[in-house]
Amino acid sequence: MPFMKGIAPIRRTVQYLQSGKLSLKDRVQVFSVHYNRLGENHQGARDFVFWNLPKVQYQNPQVQVVTFKEMTPTPFIRCYLDSGDDVLIDVDNKSKEEIESHLKLVICKSDELLAKEAIAQEKKDNEANFGYGCQRHCICEMPGQVPCSAVCPLPNHMRGKLRFSTD
Repeated sequence: MPFMKGIAPIRRTVQYLQSGKLSLKDRVQVFSVHYNRLGENHQGARDFVFWNLPKVQYQNPQVQVVTFKEMTPTPFIRCYLDSGDDVLIDVDNKSKEEIESHLKLVICKSDELLAKEAIAQEKKDNEANFGYGCQRHCICEMPGQVPCSAVCPLPNHMRGKLRFSTD
């Protein structure tokens, strides 16, 4: 399989990406990580980018995620909010677990809010829904729709295979 090549191919599996715990608040528009490839104080930021940044991108598709390498003496994370403000988070000499827990406290949604959003996102009983597991099995059961072709055959001019016939 081509996606299972390279270093740590587990990072590209859906199960791994769904296991992310960092669901950013709706106010966050841009999430940027600044770090260097060398230096002991940048190791936690490098590990965070390698292991957790794909999860952040998957969990937050509406947020732009940017990394800046070799541009700063100390590693930090900057989040730009929709109000124009920005939040600076210092990650100097922190491990990736410490960075993840600090981000969860500062810029992520709470567990209660995530539970409420999951309940609101569930499929509600809507009269417009039809199919397996809904009140109506077929759209033909709605008033004003074309009757089901299993019960009443459609006229020839409405059938695709007989549309251009001369009969």
